[in-house]
Amino acid sequence: MRTTLQLSNGKNIPSLAWGNGSSGLTASGEMAATLGTAAIQGGITHIDTAQMYFTEAETGEAISNAGVDRSTVWVTTKVSESSNTKTTLEDVRRSVTQSIARLGSIPNLLLIHNPFVPQPGRIGEFWTYLEALVKDGTLEGCSLGFSNFRPQDIEEVFKVATIHPVCHQLEYHPYVLVHLEPVLALHRKYNIVAEGYGPLTPIVRHSGGPLRPVLERIAERKGTDIGNVLLQWTIQSGVVAVTTSTRSENIKKLANLFKQEDLTDQDLKDIEAAGRSVHFRFYSEHMTEEFPNPALPDGEVFR
Repeated sequence: MRTTLQLSNGKNIPSLAWGNGSSGLTASGEMAATLGTAAIQGGITHIDTAQMYFTEAETGEAISNAGVDRSTVWVTTKVSESSNTKTTLEDVRRSVTQSIARLGSIPNLLLIHNPFVPQPGRIGEFWTYLEALVKDGTLEGCSLGFSNFRPQDIEEVFKVATIHPVCHQLEYHPYVLVHLEPVLALHRKYNIVAEGYGPLTPIVRHSGGPLRPVLERIAERKGTDIGNVLLQWTIQSGVVAVTTSTRSENIKKLANLFKQEDLTDQDLKDIEAAGRSVHFRFYSEHMTEEFPNPALPDGEVFR
């Protein structure tokens, strides 16, 4: 299992990220800083944050407190303030420089948090603003991407992009595979790496459905738990796994994921087959607008 994945611009992104955007972390900046430090000291080299999480400053603090060189930690953040405050290049510049100041450094990866951060009909224009900030040095060395984009939103970027989007962060687990087929086809077409948040959704926000017995069988054989199996499946599928925990002992376990034996090809096929028999998305929001859900059962969701 690879500890990094190569982006289309040649950079290597760590394939496991600790996200500080969960409700408990967002409510307590101190917790985000403390647990972020524990994550880095435990061997996790990728921290995922966002303007919307209000944890950017704590991300920088976590890196500083961990006593490691900034160059050893990959930081992903997202532009996510109201579009009403970002209507011109200078508005975007102001928003981004504020993020840089809170982080204490330029992020490694900056994403547009969702297609409604830009004003309606201006996704492409907004992208050119981010490109301008890379070219003028404001975001020197920073890779660009987006989050929670539908197929039509991705195509709007590629109509104008001169800097290639390298990442797309979205809800990713076996129960959204069928719905995501058009998105993943564009990933292949444009050489975009997926970052998957909510990779444990089928077992923490769902009863497990037909996937659970498959995960349990694999976990028993490997001497691990079903959560680790899902994270391994995500990374071995070529997707960055963005997960979180508010317990330091669980955070420390995450970095040990790479010490485990890989899933077999048959394991990967069995997990995917079970996932494709059900559709369940936890973060629906706009993702089904003009991009309808597939005609699949929900697989016994918790009611």
